[in-house]
Amino acid sequence: MTDYPMLARTIAALTEAETDQVALMATLACEIHHADDRFDWTGFYRVTEPGLLKIGPYQGGHGCLQIPFDRGVCGAAASTGEVQLVPDVDAFPGHIACASSTRSELVLPVFDGAGEVIAVLDIDSNQPEAFNETDARELAAILESVFGRI
Repeated sequence: MTDYPMLARTIAALTEAETDQVALMATLACEIHHADDRFDWTGFYRVTEPGLLKIGPYQGGHGCLQIPFDRGVCGAAASTGEVQLVPDVDAFPGHIACASSTRSELVLPVFDGAGEVIAVLDIDSNQPEAFNETDARELAAILESVFGRI
């Protein structure tokens, strides 16, 4: 299991004075990805124009290059501004299979200081039901502490 207090402290120390969104996303993707063996793919999809996400910094195999807000788990998180906790991706209507090994997924909207969705954090696992409410809550708090100040 992830040591979220340690992860939060590490990320806070690494990102303290940084304001560049891409640099922050790259740092978080790396730190979060290596924090837990359940995390097979960890990365950001950035809002680059209304209704469209494009791949940002990530760790793991290749990802989809772009995802419309009206498709998949990432699109659902971006369009609703709500965390998507998906225990079985095959049961999610419209799931986009960027990697055939993905069994479960956790996608969190990323808000800037003005409350606008600027990206989503997508974490995939090859294990079914790999994520829980604790993961969602702790990761949302980390995202808020980093991106909510810019």
